[in-house]
Amino acid sequence: MNTAVMCFDIGGSFIKSAVMTADDHLHHTGSLPMPVSDWDAFGRALQQLLSVAAPLLEEDSPVAISAAGVVDNDTDRILAGNIPAFNGHRVTAELSALLKRRVVIANDADCFTLAEACLGSGQGTSLVLGIILGSGVGGGLIFKQQIIRGTGGLTGEWGHGPVTRTEFIWQGRQIHLPRLNCGCGQQGCLDTLGAARGLERIWQHCFSETKDSRSIIDAWHSGDPAAQQVIWLWSQLVSDVLSVVVNTLGPGKVVAGGGLASDAKLIALLDGEVRAKILRHCNAPLIVPATWHQQGGLMGAAMLGRNPDSSG
Repeated sequence: MNTAVMCFDIGGSFIKSAVMTADDHLHHTGSLPMPVSDWDAFGRALQQLLSVAAPLLEEDSPVAISAAGVVDNDTDRILAGNIPAFNGHRVTAELSALLKRRVVIANDADCFTLAEACLGSGQGTSLVLGIILGSGVGGGLIFKQQIIRGTGGLTGEWGHGPVTRTEFIWQGRQIHLPRLNCGCGQQGCLDTLGAARGLERIWQHCFSETKDSRSIIDAWHSGDPAAQQVIWLWSQLVSDVLSVVVNTLGPGKVVAGGGLASDAKLIALLDGEVRAKILRHCNAPLIVPATWHQQGGLMGAAMLGRNPDSSG
């Protein structure tokens, strides 16, 4: 029988915890604010959450962590701009010593994709690409239920690198979209226009006013002409880049997570645009909404803890 796994999902605001018990049920055991600048306080928070979950754990239960940031297994470091507490620490080694349990860690997008490949919308497919369309654009890649890790822990970062097209024709009218400065240091990355904040930036560029992404999507559902223009521009930008990724990697399924992916009609639109641009002929949807969404980090951590080899 499987052993129970202590799971943590660590973001810039909260540490969420759960236990995957031996009978494959995920039991949420609490959350605490993330002390983003204090390593010692971070360690104490994990100890506190571990203590709460102790009745559900076994002596040999591992700790599995889904973490925001670039997780480099070769150096045992995590680089996360919004969590400076990680800086300078050999994270797995130090947490294993502190918590007195085996610790495994993977990037949150990798954990999301692993959960979908094992237990979600990517089941039955050997190569699964996970895409995150949330506050930014990210992703992960799973082959035969194993995380594919690039050098330095970088894989699936399809939101970075300048987009190739900035001129569009909408109903006979030419529209120019700007190349915006990206937090990675480049200019014109898809990350600046392809996720929820990007949708809002496209609206502001086109109409010189602010509107949140949910309102834009709601207006699009209602047939609003301005929203139709913005959603079309967004779909062209994202599908241009994603079609190249699909042609390069050849995933059997692309599983979409993040806030924008909660809208099934929007993902269906993106799926149609990508399938029209790739070399492969697909009769069935290629890009599908995630099964786990907000629980993807914890579920992926559970899969990681059950099978450490899945960490790549």
